Amino acid sequence: MNRIIVITSGKGGVGKTTVTSNLGMAIARLGRKVALVDADFGLRNLDLLLGLENRVVYTAIDVISGVCPVEKALVRDKRQPGLVLLPAAQNRNKEAITPDQMQEMVVELGKSHDYVLIDCPAGIELGFRNAIAAAQEAIIVTTPEVAAVRDADRVVGLA
Repeated sequence: MNRIIVITSGKGGVGKTTVTSNLGMAIARLGRKVALVDADFGLRNLDLLLGLENRVVYTAIDVISGVCPVEKALVRDKRQPGLVLLPAAQNRNKEAITPDQMQEMVVELGKSHDYVLIDCPAGIELGFRNAIAAAQEAIIVTTPEVAAVRDADRVVGLA
């Protein structure tokens, strides 16, 4: 059975992308197939943390618009077999995708991967709703800062 997990917090700058990339790499090192999904449309950074920024050809928007199938948009990590990234489009905003489209795409990824980890954008608006649409579980990331803890608590209530 696969697991679809969103990494979220509500607050920016608390380490969601770092947690997503490191957790994905660690799980892949255990021999599992892992797909990382950058759900931060317009501000993607997961490709940078993984060192895959120069290998992005297609994005999730290309999948949604029918330009390519999801498998073709995946960027494979050459260092770690079993780890792939589905990048967000950097030149589109969060309104370019709906929660239903995100859910369909993530469920499709889940058919061929043991884990799908979704890197959620900051905030609780449409980007957040897109990211949590297909998630079965959530990891809430925060720092010991009052605003970060309050935002994380709000996300727990919404999730």
